[in-house]
Amino acid sequence: MTPPPMPPRAVIFDCDGVLVDSEPAAFELLTQDLAAHGLDLPPAQVERLFIGGTIPGVHRAARDLGARLPDDWVAGFYDRLYARLAEGTALVPGIPHLLDTLDRAGIPYAVGSNGSDHKMQVTLGQHPGLIARFGGRLFSGQTIGAPKPAPDLYLHAARSLGQPPGACAVIEDSPTGARAAAAAGIRCYGFAPHGDGTALAAEGAQVFHRMTDLPGLLGLR
Repeated sequence: MTPPPMPPRAVIFDCDGVLVDSEPAAFELLTQDLAAHGLDLPPAQVERLFIGGTIPGVHRAARDLGARLPDDWVAGFYDRLYARLAEGTALVPGIPHLLDTLDRAGIPYAVGSNGSDHKMQVTLGQHPGLIARFGGRLFSGQTIGAPKPAPDLYLHAARSLGQPPGACAVIEDSPTGARAAAAAGIRCYGFAPHGDGTALAAEGAQVFHRMTDLPGLLGLR
């Protein structure tokens, strides 16, 4: 019989698609924007190409694919995206209960996102009781100058929590983020609510499909 896993001493969450259900609106807007600039792709392909990336990275990659994006597209897209998300961004189901479980176990947590600091304030800020629980430990790969898949963001978050990488766990929903966790030497749990998680598993993540399943996977009850 396989013994239960040792609980982590700290947990680091990705933000979009893990804490907040922001990705449907973001990818809908991105699909429309790319089509308006000559790159007409199915929504599923847009998500597959760009999930876990940054908007500046999307700008470069979409141009390489033939999109006629102007030089100032990034700033304009951010403005439209923030306005859309400010209309209402729900929490991923099960997140409050999961944080309650971590609090009871005395396990601290942080956020490591490729989204901007402002984006996290727009989305998480709609849930003031939740954002306060992170105690300011909201870290952006863009701000530190090393977005995922570089390991720097997750290593920075682990240091902020006072734990070595091997004692932490990362919760991710993108292969890019799972790759960053692997490079940092942090075990990764890949959240795949709408698919089989094959791409996450290929990056070494342990795939799960419901946030309510995660406490058991972490060795918590």
